[in-house]
Amino acid sequence: MEAQAVHQFFLQLMVILLTARLFGESFARLKSPPVVGELLAGVLLGPSLLGWMEPSQVIKLLAEIGIILLLFEVGLDTDIRQLAKSGWQALFVAVSGFLWPFVFGFSLSHWLFDRNLLESLFIGGTLTATSIGITVRVLTDLKRQHSREAQVVLGAAVIDDILGVVLLAVLYDFSQVGQINTANALQVIGFIAMFFVLAPLFAKAISLLIRQFAKISQTDGLIPTLIVSLVLFFAWLAHEMGAPELLGGFAAGLALSRRFFLPFAMALHEDPDFTGRIEAQMRPIIQLFVPIFFVMVGLSLNLREIDWASPFIWWFSASLLAVAILGKMQGALVLRGPWTERLAIGIAMVPRGEVGLIFAELGRTSGIMVNEVYAALIIVIAMTTLFAPMLLKGFYRYVK
Repeated sequence: MEAQAVHQFFLQLMVILLTARLFGESFARLKSPPVVGELLAGVLLGPSLLGWMEPSQVIKLLAEIGIILLLFEVGLDTDIRQLAKSGWQALFVAVSGFLWPFVFGFSLSHWLFDRNLLESLFIGGTLTATSIGITVRVLTDLKRQHSREAQVVLGAAVIDDILGVVLLAVLYDFSQVGQINTANALQVIGFIAMFFVLAPLFAKAISLLIRQFAKISQTDGLIPTLIVSLVLFFAWLAHEMGAPELLGGFAAGLALSRRFFLPFAMALHEDPDFTGRIEAQMRPIIQLFVPIFFVMVGLSLNLREIDWASPFIWWFSASLLAVAILGKMQGALVLRGPWTERLAIGIAMVPRGEVGLIFAELGRTSGIMVNEVYAALIIVIAMTTLFAPMLLKGFYRYVK
C-alpha cells in the first residue's frame, strides 16, 4: 500500500468508526436497534448521499472479519437449552418461520417478478433468519425475557439461526459454481454436520490449553488473542471444507457458548470466572469490528443508481415486506393459547437484522443480485428491524 493510500485508509477507518458509533448511539437513545443507525451511517458516507468514500480492499477485509465475529457472537449467545424449555412450540414456530418466508420470498421473486433461480433463492434466504440480538434486547427492555412467549421466541430464534446459516452455506456453494447443484449441496450439508460435531470437541481441548496458559501468562491480552486465533482458524477450516468462512465463526461461538450442551460448555461450567473473562475480553473486539460490516453494507448501496420512478422497486419492496412479516407471524398465530401471547410471539419473530444483511451482502458481492434487488432487501431488513421492536413495545403497553 502506497503512502498516500495508507493515509487515506487511516482517514476512512477513523470516519467509519466514529460515524458508526455516533449513529448507533443516537438510535440506541431513541430505543431503536443500533444496527439501523450503523447502516444509515454507511448510506450517508457512501455514494447514496455525501459520496465521501468508497470502501478500499482493506476496509472490505476488516468488514469480512466483522462478519465472522458477528456470527461468532450469534453462536456465543445461542442457548440450546431454550429448546428444552419451550419444546415443540419453539420448533414449530422456527420451522414455519424459516420455511414460509423462504418459500414465499422465492416464489414471489421467481414467478411474479421474473428474477432468475439463483437470485430468487438468495432473496428467499435473506428473509429466513430472526435476529436474536434485537429480539432479546427488546424483551429485556420490557422485562418480559422470562415470560412464556419469550421462551418460545428465543428457542425458535436459535433454530432459525442454525437453519439460516446452513442455508447460507449451501447458497454460498451455489454462488461459487454459478448454478444449482444438488450433489454439491448435499456434500456441503455433510461437511457442516461433521464440522458442528468436531468443532466443540476441538474447542474443549483448546479451552484447557487457554486456561492453563492464562494461569501462567505474564502479559495481558492472552485470552482474546487465543480466542480470535481460534475463530479465524475455524473460519479458514470452514472455507477449506467448502463452506463460507462465517460458518466457522458461528461454529466457534456455538462451541464456546457456556449455554451449549457439548463438552466445552461442561469445561466452562467448572470455572465460571474464566467464562466471564472470555466474554468480557472478547466484547470490545467484537464491538470494534462488527460496526465496520454494517457501515460497509450502507457504503455498498448506491441509492442514486436506482430508478425510484420505476414501479418495480416499490412493488417489490412492499411485496417482500408483506411476505417477511406474514411468513414469520403465521406459525405463531396457529399455536394454542391466548391470542395476546400468540401475537406477541409473531411480532417478536419479525426483526431480521444481522443475518439477513449477511445474506444480502453475499448475494451482492457474488454478483447474483442487481442493485435494485439489493436495495429492496436492505429496505425490508431495515423496516422489520426498526419497526417490529416499536410495534412490540406498543403492543405490550396496550395489553397491560
